[in-house]
Amino acid sequence: MIQDRILYEDNHVIVINKLPSEIVQGDKTGDPTLPDAIKSYLKEKYNKPGNVFCGVVHRLDRPTSGAVIFARTSKALERLNAQFREKETNKTYLAVVENKPEKASGRLVHFLRKNESQNKSYVVDSKSNGAKEAILSYQLISSSERYHLLEIELETGRHHQIRTQLAAIGCIIKGDVKYGAKRSNDDGSICLHARKISFFHPTNKEEISIVAPTPTGTIWDYFQ
Repeated sequence: MIQDRILYEDNHVIVINKLPSEIVQGDKTGDPTLPDAIKSYLKEKYNKPGNVFCGVVHRLDRPTSGAVIFARTSKALERLNAQFREKETNKTYLAVVENKPEKASGRLVHFLRKNESQNKSYVVDSKSNGAKEAILSYQLISSSERYHLLEIELETGRHHQIRTQLAAIGCIIKGDVKYGAKRSNDDGSICLHARKISFFHPTNKEEISIVAPTPTGTIWDYFQ
């Protein structure tokens, strides 16, 4: 139930711990979206007549889990969107990868280009048409015999950025067959989780930091 995964809620903002199977915005599958589920929840909880507003502030890829912010008013949506544009938010991810990085920590700078027909991004030369700079920092947190846990701080927000950049250094995310993983995860997820997000409240300007619990019953349990 969606109410079990609410990380923060007030009259302006609602933050959900997204499941890997959920989509943030409608796509060609026609599957129900997370905003649809949130609207149903709000309509029932507050006994609201008519349409309920739920604005998409940012997105996570369908197979990715973790914290996602939604706006409950158009004014909140406008102000939160501005924070993302101006890079006033901070996002921390966890990724379980197949190979250990050569360095325990580092800053990755690549230029990426999205292939629309494949819904995939590629590392390209900086002068390539459509190339966009992508920057992240990572730190190795722990390792098992086969997998390694990385903490990732995003400096830019490009299409499939973490998936593409980690694959480029040989650290393919577990289950991410699209970017070269050996096998898929049974539930169709990839082991990429939006662990923490910090932003300023759209009305009172207070800084809010949200931490999303990792999925249970999977490889994540090992790294708890």
